[in-house]
Amino acid sequence: MVKLSVNINKIATLRNARGGNQPNVLAVAKDAQAFGAHGITVHPRPDERHITYQDAQELPSVITTEYNIEGNPNPKFIDLVCAVKPTQVTLVPDAPDAITSNAGWDTMKHKSFLSEVIQEFKQNGIRTSVFLDPDLAQVAAAASTGTDRIELYTEAYAQQYSQNPESAVAPFVAAATKANEVGLGLNAGHDLSLENIKFFAEQVPCLLEVSIGHALICEALYYGLENVINQYIAKLSNL
Repeated sequence: MVKLSVNINKIATLRNARGGNQPNVLAVAKDAQAFGAHGITVHPRPDERHITYQDAQELPSVITTEYNIEGNPNPKFIDLVCAVKPTQVTLVPDAPDAITSNAGWDTMKHKSFLSEVIQEFKQNGIRTSVFLDPDLAQVAAAASTGTDRIELYTEAYAQQYSQNPESAVAPFVAAATKANEVGLGLNAGHDLSLENIKFFAEQVPCLLEVSIGHALICEALYYGLENVINQYIAKLSNL
């Protein structure tokens, strides 16, 4: 089945709004796995406005599944990932002041940089993934960086899903097919939700993992975290 990695950034956002340690990031990560999540994702940013570097360092003490750290590979981030050694690192080209991730890499323009960073992570035994728009040329170029996987940036799919699901998913099907042709594993994430996840997973071939945070936490406010995680797993299992 497609694995579900729960992004817990928004839990940290809520904690940081008040100070203290409620909700407890480590406890939520532990619970999410107990409820069936196949992994935990965090995306520490330079200003640490949600997940902090300390959170990222402490989470391995409670993670029993897979641990995915996302971020722009600046020197501090690279040092963090090499010290923590998560299961996977996902490289995202977000600017320091970005509210959220808003574009994939240009893997042709940044091939040399990405190749160097990816080699360092792989030497530390960390699986690598590169955040990409569903562009066939970028997917093909990603393979030459040495990355293990790509993560397709799915905001465009989520925005167009309600108007025309088939049209919305078509570029992602093509990108996934290309990824499989060039030997890349496939992840996906950004604005996937209970409403649109099943159709995406049904249509996109060779999908290994989805990382879901904002929508999942919003849905959990209404339905409860355990219930929501179980709903995602059901949608990803019954394909």
